Amino acid sequence: MIGERLVEDMTDAERERAARVDAVLPALREAAQEADRLAAFPAGHVGLLREAGLLGLVVPEKYGGLGGTLRDLAAATYAMGTACPSTALAYFFHNTSASRGLLPLEAIDAGLFGEEEIPAVRAFAEKVLTRMADGVWLANFASESVKSSGANITITTTARRTGGGWILDGEKSFGCATGVADYYLTTARLDGYGTAEGLATFFVPRDAAGVSVRDAWDGLGMRATANNGIRLAGVFVPDDEALTVPGAFTRMLRMSRGSFVGNQLAIAAVYTGCAQNVYDHTIEATTRKTFADTGRPIASSPVHQQLIGEMTRQLETAYLWLRYQLDLESSQPPRRPKQEVFKQWRLGKGSVTEACFQVALGAFTAGGTSGAMMGGVAGRALRDLAMGLVMTFPAERGRLEVAQIVTSAKENELFTTAPASASATASAPSPGPRSGSPLEDS
Repeated sequence: MIGERLVEDMTDAERERAARVDAVLPALREAAQEADRLAAFPAGHVGLLREAGLLGLVVPEKYGGLGGTLRDLAAATYAMGTACPSTALAYFFHNTSASRGLLPLEAIDAGLFGEEEIPAVRAFAEKVLTRMADGVWLANFASESVKSSGANITITTTARRTGGGWILDGEKSFGCATGVADYYLTTARLDGYGTAEGLATFFVPRDAAGVSVRDAWDGLGMRATANNGIRLAGVFVPDDEALTVPGAFTRMLRMSRGSFVGNQLAIAAVYTGCAQNVYDHTIEATTRKTFADTGRPIASSPVHQQLIGEMTRQLETAYLWLRYQLDLESSQPPRRPKQEVFKQWRLGKGSVTEACFQVALGAFTAGGTSGAMMGGVAGRALRDLAMGLVMTFPAERGRLEVAQIVTSAKENELFTTAPASASATASAPSPGPRSGSPLEDS
């Protein structure tokens, strides 16, 4: 199984699910170059993944899914990334929709919802999961073009009450499978709320009145993700297609193992799969092709030896970060507190994607001028992996946030309150001249 290159200790059940992924890879690989050239998601891939049962990969069996976990998702997006990174990325975002079902159900079990709230929360969560298991493609729309200085995602799309449901207005700038997915799972802010307590989730049918596609996204890489985004102008969503319990969104997030909804590392697996593919291609090409005068492989030249050595180091670096994060977020019982897992991911995402980009850069250099083609394996990988540097959040932001976490914690250690006995001692008259360093007065 291709996914075993990342998840090395698969169980028998995980291998069975991974076999479904491997079965679709030839079709994904065959369509990848043309999809990149056209900047269009291959329409046939929806049916292909649906027939393989993969749209319900991480849905529990009780809801009709395959019963996979984060380990399965990471293995799947990694394997797809070796064949068609664009499809892998779009597939990742479909699977993130499962969090809108799994996390609310966990929050119910944890007692985070009142008795009067549970029926609505459970009904919506189960609808998410059963639809995915039935082969419905869900595009998960949260990101917007409006940005704030203090948050990765700022929600300005609004939902206002009307008879029997809600009216949505806004624009979503990022979300794969625009015009492809059956539903856009859309995050919006309830009218009258100014905090995350007012965030709600809505099923928006692809062809609903008032839904339109933004201008075509002519991306540098990951071009076949159908990442155009949508506009919502007075879109009506009935009550039973929405989760509008105030605070439901923030309460469900408390149940995730890592950052945000807890499956973000699978996006880094896409890039690692892409890096592995361009690495394999480079090794095969440079060892097969030989110098005309010596007959020795191109790979034997000192320059190529240096390039291959550095590519290998960077690829192994990506694997180390990714496997460690996967272990942190999937081990039972949890090895580290959630805040530490979050901190590790803020470092890990950028570390993985930067390393993967360096692999592609090495492959691009190793191929020389003749290999520097837009549609070549190295050229596509270089463009696709460049997107990893900016998608979700850049490495620089992750390192900044980790530095703030670390230094804030240290600052808190430096300042504390003294027990009452210490205060009494300090206020008592001094018995005589003090001795010691003058620094004690500082």
